[in-house]
Amino acid sequence: MALMTPAIRPSNPRFSSGPCAKRPGWSLDALSGASLGRSHRSKDGKAKLGEVIERSRDILGIPADYRIGIVPASDTGAVEMALWSLLGARGVDMLAWESFGKGWITDVAKQLKLDDLRSLEADYGDIVDLTKVDCDRDVVFTWNGTTSGARVPNGDWIPADRGGLTICDATSAVFAMDLQFDKLDVVTWSWQKVLGGEGAHGMLVLSPRAVERLESYTPSWPLPKIFRLTKGGKLIEGVFKGETINTPSMLCVEDALDSLRWAESIGGLASLKARSQANLQAVSEWVAERDWVDFLVGDPAIRSSTSICLKFADPWFQSLGSDEQAVVAKTVAKQVEDAGVGFDLGGYRDAPPGLRLWGGSTVESEDMRALLPWLDWSFEEVKSQKAAA
Repeated sequence: MALMTPAIRPSNPRFSSGPCAKRPGWSLDALSGASLGRSHRSKDGKAKLGEVIERSRDILGIPADYRIGIVPASDTGAVEMALWSLLGARGVDMLAWESFGKGWITDVAKQLKLDDLRSLEADYGDIVDLTKVDCDRDVVFTWNGTTSGARVPNGDWIPADRGGLTICDATSAVFAMDLQFDKLDVVTWSWQKVLGGEGAHGMLVLSPRAVERLESYTPSWPLPKIFRLTKGGKLIEGVFKGETINTPSMLCVEDALDSLRWAESIGGLASLKARSQANLQAVSEWVAERDWVDFLVGDPAIRSSTSICLKFADPWFQSLGSDEQAVVAKTVAKQVEDAGVGFDLGGYRDAPPGLRLWGGSTVESEDMRALLPWLDWSFEEVKSQKAAA
């Protein structure tokens, strides 16, 4: 029997996993102070870029001797800059449990063509055995798998006296989870995830060990200008003081500043984490009372609070062929979107058929709770329609 249409609607139906929901109360007025029509190299422009760097450092607790830069091409650009600039000095362990991690493996294997490369991979819903990682080699991994909802539980598996560099794609974890920066040599993210910012800009954090690698090692391959972090064997310090390699959008910079100021106003990182955890808790309570849906990630210790990935556990769904399952999953997401209560809920194209709910810090837990009955309604509607066909 089909369910009644839920009476309560989310105030904000935006649950996309990137770009993500703007912070509560956001409006275009938040951008009124943007340095438009001004050079990003002007005193005002560099001051705003520097402010993004320092506010990020303060909120995240990034050590004072770590460099923070704003770089081109979002998180992808920041990761590629690190891979092309730093790898090749020693062997590398590449870790992957979702599509982005697998993409980094492809780049290193087929573009950089490193010989001493080990790929440790896990299926969607799990992570690799971290005890098998050799941190005397360079290690590349995602802290939180955006397309799978699986994350490392902590950084305890990384030794303090490691010989290699740890390169961490943290774009869907930063500002929502604890990152142990003393265990990380390179950290990347973009504003468009937990901060709810706009695209095209990446953040790159380098430890002193990463800087030492840059200044002592020259890759055998040529580096495009947009990737170059050194000149004459020395770090280009200006990149880490707001002197960006290419022209940034000062409108996006103002939006990032607005998000950072909001984060500070609500209590900083502790409050951001609590808000994200509240979203996961809402979904966890709902899943526990349902038999048609479950988490894609079975182990709560490695379950993401930002990229919350769900699978269909209903026996009827499991009896369908893979193509039919994909159709059902897409139909459920489309029906919720057509009702105007939940946008962009479909699972990632390479992931198993399911749903993905963004539970980052800009999402209100009341909206998450209001969304969930609509998922019940949509699944039952689709199931009834398919059974009657």
